[in-house]
Amino acid sequence: MKTVRVQYTTKKEYVEKNKENIAKVMSDLRKMNNPGIKYSTFILDDGQTFMHFAVFDSEEGQKILNELDSFKKFGAELKASGPEIAPKVDNLSLVDSCYDIF
Repeated sequence: MKTVRVQYTTKKEYVEKNKENIAKVMSDLRKMNNPGIKYSTFILDDGQTFMHFAVFDSEEGQKILNELDSFKKFGAELKASGPEIAPKVDNLSLVDSCYDIF
């Protein structure tokens, strides 16, 4: 299992476009219906800071996400937008959970 958290802050004028790009990624993932990929995105109270949380049952799941055209577009456009705070990637190790993740 692999767990990744990414957090960054966009410019105010880019928030809605970022939400649209994220929605496209999520739509593509729903269509794939891969049970080994659990991916959610949240926005913090400031309305500009996004936190992505992804859990993969294997390295293959992360590779599938990274190769999605919509995910590549999301990443390229985010980078081009010049975020106020660049994405910070954290790899997490599960200690325990009250539910089965996979």
